Amino acid sequence: MGRRRKKFQLKGDRKDKGHYKDIVKENQKYEHYYKEQQCFDVSEFSEFITAMKQPLPAVFRITGYKKHAKQLLKNMKMNHFVDIANLKINNEIIKPPASLPWYPEELAWKTNLNRTQIRKAPQLEKFHAFLIAETESGHITRQEAVSMIPPLLLDVQPHHKVLDMCAAPGSKTAQIIELLHQDDTKPIPDGLCIANDKDNRRCYMLVHQMNRLNSPASIVVNHDAATFPEIYLKNEDSSETALRYDRVLCDVPCSGDGTMRKNSDVWLKWNIANSIYLHGIQLRILIRGLELLATGGQLVYSTCSLNPIEDEAVVAAALSKCSGAVELCHVQLPDLKWSPGVSKWKVMDRGQNWYEKFEDLPENVRNITKTMFPPENEEMVNKMHLDRCMRLLPHHQDTGGFFVSVLRKVSNLPWQTGEKDVKNQNSKDSPKQPQRKKPRWGPGFKEDPFVFFTKDDESLTSEIRSFYGLGTFPFDQVLSRSTTGKKKHLYFVSHIVKNIVENNINFLKVINTGVRTFSRSDNTHANIACSFRIVQDGVECVEPSMSKQVVKIKIGDVIKLLVEEQPKFNTLSDELRTRLSEIDSGSMIYKYVPDDDNADVSCDLLMCGWKGHVSSRLYMCKNERMHFLNMVGHPVPEHLLPNKNTRRTRAENGQGKDKEPGDDEDGNSIMQKSENSDVNRDEKESVDEKKEHSSQAEQKANDMIPETASEALNEQT
Repeated sequence: MGRRRKKFQLKGDRKDKGHYKDIVKENQKYEHYYKEQQCFDVSEFSEFITAMKQPLPAVFRITGYKKHAKQLLKNMKMNHFVDIANLKINNEIIKPPASLPWYPEELAWKTNLNRTQIRKAPQLEKFHAFLIAETESGHITRQEAVSMIPPLLLDVQPHHKVLDMCAAPGSKTAQIIELLHQDDTKPIPDGLCIANDKDNRRCYMLVHQMNRLNSPASIVVNHDAATFPEIYLKNEDSSETALRYDRVLCDVPCSGDGTMRKNSDVWLKWNIANSIYLHGIQLRILIRGLELLATGGQLVYSTCSLNPIEDEAVVAAALSKCSGAVELCHVQLPDLKWSPGVSKWKVMDRGQNWYEKFEDLPENVRNITKTMFPPENEEMVNKMHLDRCMRLLPHHQDTGGFFVSVLRKVSNLPWQTGEKDVKNQNSKDSPKQPQRKKPRWGPGFKEDPFVFFTKDDESLTSEIRSFYGLGTFPFDQVLSRSTTGKKKHLYFVSHIVKNIVENNINFLKVINTGVRTFSRSDNTHANIACSFRIVQDGVECVEPSMSKQVVKIKIGDVIKLLVEEQPKFNTLSDELRTRLSEIDSGSMIYKYVPDDDNADVSCDLLMCGWKGHVSSRLYMCKNERMHFLNMVGHPVPEHLLPNKNTRRTRAENGQGKDKEPGDDEDGNSIMQKSENSDVNRDEKESVDEKKEHSSQAEQKANDMIPETASEALNEQT
C-alpha cells in the first residue's frame, strides 16, 4: 500500500482561520538565495521583497471571447463599476476595477478590493452577488493574473488538439477550452482539450471547473504526466493513428516560491531541497510533453517558481537532449512587463554551499544532477536563446511570481525515429503501432461506464428526435453513464472525443466527459409526449438542430420570465402567447435574437423553458437566472440574491401573492402547482447533478487548498 499523504499544518489549532495572519513574512535563506542567484536585476531586490509581502489584488476574467462575453462586459461596466467609483470604505477611497493591459479585449480585471471587503461591505452587496452568480454559472473566473499568461501564449485555435498535462485545479484548462470555443459560428469545435492530473482527487476539482463551461470537446483523465499514455484515433478504414497534439501545456508541480503573496506558509517552508527534488520530475514531464507534441506544434512550460533550477535549467536540459529538434520561441504580450531568462546560474546544496559546475561537486553531495547546471558550451548557450524565457516579478505589475517559456517542435526528437515527420499528426501513413497493454490504474474512485447510443436505443432517440425536430442531431455522439435501468441523464460529446473514448477506454483512465444535454423528466401528464427535457448546459449543442419547441422571444418577456417564477399566459405579451400556442406542452427553448448589432442586448440568448397548461417558466437555477438578468442589464430581485430564502423573505416583507379562486394557501394555482411539481423536482436534480461528479472528491481534496510548496512536493511522492 502507498504511504498516506501528510497534511500541511501550522503549529496550533488547524481550525483557527487566523493562523496565516500570524506568519512573519521573513525568510533569510530565501532572500540570501535570490540575492546570490541573480536571476533578475538585484538592484530591484528591495522592491521585489516588499511586493512579495503584500496581499494579492482580487483579479477575475470574463469567460470566453464571444459576443456573450462582450455583452456581459458592457453591462458590468455600466451597472457595477459606476457604483464603485469614488466609493469610501473606512474613510478610504476605493479605486474602481481596472482592466489588465495585456489581456485581450478588456476581459480580465483587477481590483484593489480584497475578498473581505467585497464580501462584507454593504456598498458592494450587488457587486458581490454579481461575482457569485457569474462565477457559479461559469461566466466569470477568479484567477491570479500571471496564471492567465500560459494559455494566452499557447495561441490555441478552435481546430487544435490540446493536452494540459498537469491541469488541476483547472483555471488554465478553462482558458484553453474558452479559446477552443472562440468561433461564435461553431458551437462544437473541431479540436479538443484533454485535461490530465496525476492525483485522482484533484481530477474532480477539474471536473467541477470544466462543468461550468459546458464544452462537448473536453475530457478529464487521470495519469502520471511523465508517463502519459499514447492515445489512438481510429480512421475510417479501421486503422489506428497515434494522436499528436497541436498544443501542450506543461504547468508542472513546483516549489511555488513565487506564490508567497497568496500562500503565506511558503515563507516558513521554503528551502532549496524542494527545487532539487522537483527538477527531475519537471524535466521528465517536459520531455514527455515534447514527445507527444506534433511537429510544428507549440508547448508552454511554466512554473510558479522563480528558481532557475526549476526554470531555465529544465528548459536547457530538454533543449540539449532534443538536439535541435526543439527551439525556444520569442513571444510577447503587449504591455506585459517581464524579466528575460538567464543563461548563467549557480546550484546550492542543502548545506547552502554554492557550485558553478557539476565537476565541482564533492563526492558526498547527492541528488544534484548535471542537468541542474547551465550548459558550459558557449555556442550551445547562444543557440538556446534562454533570454526568450519570461520571469514575471511581483513588483513589476502587482502580480505573483511566475516563469513561462514557449517551445516549438521543428522535427521529430532524435529517439522518435519510427514516426513519420509530418505536421499532420493524424496521418494514416504513420507506422503500425505496437500492441498496447492495459496500464495499471492508480488509486481513486471507480468511474461509471461511458455507454454510447447504438441502434438498440432507437426507440428512445426516435421519441426525442420527433418531439424536438432533431432531424440532423448526431445521436451516435450521445452517451449515458449506466448500463442498467432507465437512462436518466444523456451527455453529448464531439466526434473526436467519441473516437478517443471508444477506442482507448481500456488504456485511458477517463474521469469525465460530455455536456449534459437531456435529462429524464417523469412527468405524470398524459399530453407530455417526450420523457426527456432539454438541460440548460446543453442548449448551445442541441438548439442548432431543433426545428420544433423553439420559441422566439422579445426582451420584455425575457425579463418577466427571469424575474417571476412561473408567469401565467395572460401576463405575457400577445406575440409570445401566440407562439407558445403553436408548440406542444413540455420542455422547450426560448430564443432571443437581437434586431441588429446596435440593440441594447446585441447577442443571442438561449434559455430552457417549460410550457404548462396555464403558465410557462424558465428551467434554470437561481445563478443562471441572475446571469441572464445581468446580461440584459436588469436589476436582480431581492429573492434571487445569494443567501436569500425566497419564500421566507417574501413572507417577512409581506410580499405574498394575492390569492385567487382555485389557489392554495401560498397563492399558487393548484393546477399550475400540479403541472410543475415534476419540473420543480427535476430542477433541483439539475442543480444537484452539477455537483454530482465533484462533491465527494472536493471534500477529500479540501486539505489540498491552498497549494503550497510542501504540498506540491508531496503530490509527487
